[in-house]
Amino acid sequence: MDSWVRFNAQSQAKEKLFRAVQYACTLLGYTLQKGGAGGDLLTKIKQLEAHVSLVRKLMRLGNSAEALEAAKRAIHLSDCVLRLCITVSHLNRAMYFACDNVLWAGKTGVLPKLDQTKWSQRSFRYYLFALILNLTRDAYEVKLLMERESRSGGGKGAWPSPSAPPPEAGEELRSPAQRFPGPAPVSALTNRLQRELRLLTTVLRCNPPLLLDLVRNLCDLFIPLDRLDLYRTGPGFVGACGLTSSVLSLLTILYPWLKLKP
Repeated sequence: MDSWVRFNAQSQAKEKLFRAVQYACTLLGYTLQKGGAGGDLLTKIKQLEAHVSLVRKLMRLGNSAEALEAAKRAIHLSDCVLRLCITVSHLNRAMYFACDNVLWAGKTGVLPKLDQTKWSQRSFRYYLFALILNLTRDAYEVKLLMERESRSGGGKGAWPSPSAPPPEAGEELRSPAQRFPGPAPVSALTNRLQRELRLLTTVLRCNPPLLLDLVRNLCDLFIPLDRLDLYRTGPGFVGACGLTSSVLSLLTILYPWLKLKP
């Protein structure tokens, strides 16, 4: 099992490169169609996209084993939220890859009577569940880092300025709405939202792996949503999202320190 996982890891960069080519073809085909390109050119691009997709499915044979191994490692994490999100996400990825392998067998004629639409929908459902769990994990890590940043000094803006005049006698006993009639509560809410936004920006800027993982998962989310007819965005948007997430995945392979851990 370990030797297979090591061998499979060596082909991840190639698979991500083919994925980028596939979604680039999707985006290019949509752009040319909008530009009124000829039918022959569009047919060739769609054929290239289909061939690349089939090659990717071949390269993903056995990826379920790697996802199961990752789930076995994640189940020992000390943080219960991370343990749940990461473990269940890897299990969904394992099921997604298994359905994808069956779909490959149907497309190549090994299983000629396979209902490809049914298995495609099933695989995208597992993919969607995995992405939702990944985004939940990202949101949880952002929350933890924002709380840590706030405790270390990110919430200083909540304290009054030392140069501000002291409140009059009895004024501190009154509510903000009594002391500041009019739009003061709305202004306070706006200031709080601005502080939270600055804190979020600081956290993401100081944690490139988390930022890349969040953007990549958000881009990938639109792919199964479109394929499952839950939120139709069109081939152009799907192609752009898939190409962006593929490039970000290649970056994490080229520069391992950009990969979010654990």
